[in-house]
Amino acid sequence: MDHINVDEKIISSIVNGLKEKGYNLTSEEIKNIVDYIKKEILFQYVDRLITQVESVLEIDHTLNEKEILQMVAKNIVEFLGAEVATLRIYDPTKEKMISFGSYPNLEDEREKEIPLDDSIAGEVIKTNKSYFVSSILEEEKYKHDKERMVTQGIHSMLAIPIQIPRFSFKDFDIKGVIQIYYKENNKAFNPIEAKIAEMLARRVSHVIALKRITDLQRLNILKDRIVEHIFLKLGKREGIKMKDVFNLVIPELADIMKIQRCSLFSVTEDRQNVVLEAGYPEMEHGIGKVFSIKIPYIDVVVNQKGPFGEFENEKIYPHYVLITNPQNSLLLPPDLKRFLEIQQIHSVLYIPLKVKGLVNYFLAFDAQAHHPRFNDEEIEIFTFFGIELMKGLRMEKMDDILHDFKNPAIAAAGFTKRVQKILQEGDYFSKKEKVDQALDIILKETTRIQELALTLHGEGKEEILDLSERLKMRFLINEEALKELGKENVKLFEDKMETPLWIKCIPLQIDRVLDNLLNNASKAIPEEGGELSIKTYREGLWAVAEISNTGEISNEDKGLYLLGNGRGRGLHITTRLIKMMKGKIEMEVLGGKTIFRVMLPLVDNQ
Repeated sequence: MDHINVDEKIISSIVNGLKEKGYNLTSEEIKNIVDYIKKEILFQYVDRLITQVESVLEIDHTLNEKEILQMVAKNIVEFLGAEVATLRIYDPTKEKMISFGSYPNLEDEREKEIPLDDSIAGEVIKTNKSYFVSSILEEEKYKHDKERMVTQGIHSMLAIPIQIPRFSFKDFDIKGVIQIYYKENNKAFNPIEAKIAEMLARRVSHVIALKRITDLQRLNILKDRIVEHIFLKLGKREGIKMKDVFNLVIPELADIMKIQRCSLFSVTEDRQNVVLEAGYPEMEHGIGKVFSIKIPYIDVVVNQKGPFGEFENEKIYPHYVLITNPQNSLLLPPDLKRFLEIQQIHSVLYIPLKVKGLVNYFLAFDAQAHHPRFNDEEIEIFTFFGIELMKGLRMEKMDDILHDFKNPAIAAAGFTKRVQKILQEGDYFSKKEKVDQALDIILKETTRIQELALTLHGEGKEEILDLSERLKMRFLINEEALKELGKENVKLFEDKMETPLWIKCIPLQIDRVLDNLLNNASKAIPEEGGELSIKTYREGLWAVAEISNTGEISNEDKGLYLLGNGRGRGLHITTRLIKMMKGKIEMEVLGGKTIFRVMLPLVDNQ
């Protein structure tokens, strides 16, 4: 401290200033006083200032940005002996100054937003300079909360700029203002107060930079965990199932959003509907359900026509839609509002997922917590999760397709051998009818294999067809598959077949359902042999197909099978497709037999 030189001009200025007030001190006496102040007073002041700066730098970077700024405001109030500090952030989309917290908390009393123009906060943003208000009552630019502040004994104010530089190319600088309020009226501000306040405010950028670095680390760890879980499922022999991926990954996202439910939707080929592909928890979702794209919230997410921005009950942007007040939102239909109210859901987040510029999928998250906004990093992790789910869904469909290749491939091979044998025996003309039937089946089954391969790009269009005729054909194909597999101890019975039973569906889907059920029923027949039978009939508004086999299953397995959780993929595929066809599946164990009952809505073929 003794080595700090004091400018002679300053000493001379102090001597002359004191003489004007009647104090006659020599330059040497002033120097001694200055040295004393440096040793006894300035040291304590600087030490306290350093402590205050360190306390800002030590603010918990796991807090959100609003909480960090409020902690800075608290530090400034305590150091400068002020009464209150308030925060406003500039929103360039609205060109307004948005209330962003205060210390002590005055948020219920403050205006939520004020204009950029003709306001002190706006002036500070435009000039990037501090603004001194010695008397709030007399300050023309102070137009908001003036009377309330004066009533509370606040008479003067210092407004200082804050700026948080962008952290990546996609970010933008955050500009704002801290307004520091004092009791004194006609306060003569010491320039050092503004400098210290500015210096403390600037330190906030270090804290938020550390927060963002930590967020990025957490982001990368979460991404790794998501990929790890998906590849973990890929490594299992039965392949990937979306419900398992959801069950593994959703708990990883719990820190970002207290998630009660999450759903993945796909957009149909004609872009008229969306299909619920997967959900967490699965028990609360109707997997396979179809919804019209005309429902307002779906239209906003998928078609993205705008307008974009923050609205009273929603925040709508191209990369996410956040419903902040579900019960008052015009985007949600009444039945969904009732469901969300029962579930006590207060925030709904939609993440659109694009393929070649079009939204082909989207994620929906329901949370009981109130989420007024999400930062870029959080939206990025949700989007990343969605992209990985899209990959997983394609992998699941590929696994399903590979599973369903089996029956048509076996049938095509079996009928090809039959034709070959007839031709080798030179018995074509006497068995021409059987050859023609076999060739027709080979053509249909190889065409079906081709259609299965194309299901990754859509499963075709709905048609009206006879459920009984469809089941008869699949039963014939399954008979050939049993011969190829050497299961000659299975007796086949065709029970009563009511026809026609008109249903509307995609032909490939009903064939996959019937094949999987027939295949599972065949496998369930005991080694010593048994029966496999089919039956169709009308029951009210339903067309019913029954497939029964010798052998019983436990009640525990019965519950699992009806949820698509049985061993292998067959029932998992079947339950999803039946839901997509707006049907239902039942199972009954009776008299040593297991009966699967597929029920699909009857339609009028006029």
